[in-house]
Amino acid sequence: MTKFKGTREAYAAALMDMAEDRKDIVLISPDSLKAMRAVDFGEKYPDRYVECGIAEQGAVDTAAGLASAGLTPFVGTYAGFLTMRACEQMRTFVGYTNLNVKFVGVNSGLLGGEREGVTHQFYEDLAVVSSLPNYTIYTPADPAQCYHAVKKAAEVDGPVYIRAGSGREVEVYDVDAPFAESGVTVWKEYGTDAVLFSSGFVLDRVLAAADLLKEQGVNVTVADINILYGEDPTQILEVMAKSDQLFTVEDHNINGGLGSYISRLACEHKPAFVTRIALTTYGESGPAKELADDYGFSPEAIAQKVRDTLKK
Repeated sequence: MTKFKGTREAYAAALMDMAEDRKDIVLISPDSLKAMRAVDFGEKYPDRYVECGIAEQGAVDTAAGLASAGLTPFVGTYAGFLTMRACEQMRTFVGYTNLNVKFVGVNSGLLGGEREGVTHQFYEDLAVVSSLPNYTIYTPADPAQCYHAVKKAAEVDGPVYIRAGSGREVEVYDVDAPFAESGVTVWKEYGTDAVLFSSGFVLDRVLAAADLLKEQGVNVTVADINILYGEDPTQILEVMAKSDQLFTVEDHNINGGLGSYISRLACEHKPAFVTRIALTTYGESGPAKELADDYGFSPEAIAQKVRDTLKK
């Protein structure tokens, strides 16, 4: 498998690859064909492409109808336009009925705001979807993982939400690395002073922070969480058990995402100190790297937060 420029391209490539063998795969577009890099799909499979225009609620309802007829529709557009503008439809007509609709939300997080700023940065999407029963939530860490997540979603019986980015995602995984069904992949095991959990497109920064900490005498374990609020957290709990100091890092609001998930698991299974590194304010326009650094996601800031917390 070749590398992808970003998660949008990975999404479109996965759809194209699946469509060759699966006639049930259909694409629903709320005026998002170009944004989702899926023009080739629309041209090659015009009978399996439905354009709804700028009408996210109608797109979700259309997908629900097609799913009820036995098809597997994918709806892709900006994360907030799905989870906020069409939240009621995702809840009532897909979640409540447990229909086989797949959603891909792009431009998620602060890193997507280089051109549009706060109106097109979406760091509440996971909080919204995680409150809806029956949804499976995938948070791939890079384009290759997004490709595998899309293909994995097509195998799931029921609604799936996949969090995708804006094209500024750093490749971390090998392109052929599978999408972990356990929900967790351990990347570094320097020690058990703390466990750093990453979710989404900050994994490269968390790994760099772990290296900095090691140089400073703090030895941590780093793990990537790619499935939130999954049915079987057994292997995540095994990683959590390595230390009583847990840190979560995510390009999302501090509530409702990875930090809330790990905190819940700690409360229900093994009491531990959980420190959440996430967004507490709205974002702003700016280059992705500079924005991430400014909002506390630089490797240095992450490492400093870990050191300061452990000192307490």
